[in-house]
Parts: sequence; C-alpha cells; structure tokens
Amino acid sequence: MMAKKNEFLEQIEIKRNELIKIVAKDGLNSHVAVEYSQQLDQLLNKYNELFYKTGTNF
Repeated sequence: MMAKKNEFLEQIEIKRNELIKIVAKDGLNSHVAVEYSQQLDQLLNKYNELFYKTGTNF
C-alpha cells in the first residue's frame, strides 16, 4: 500500500510542476492550464479517496 501511496504522491508532484510551468508560460486561464489543473484535481481527489476516506493508515 505504501508503494501505491508514493506513486500517487509522485504523480501529483509531477503534475503540479507541469502546471506551474504552463501557468508561467501561458497564463492561469489558458486552455492548457485549465486542463492540467483539472488533471491535478483528479489525482488529488483519487488520492484522498484512497488514503483518507477509507481510513487507511500509512
């Protein structure tokens, strides 16, 4: 379970860094920035669902 948590955290960090770069380049309201933001939200929601709502200790 710990490996899966670490994989999610790594994916979240990668997507967050990508979003920061896109926002710096294209602006916060650009189509690409909105798309990346939605992808990051999905990752965060899935992470919370798997590791917080289930009460899984890690």
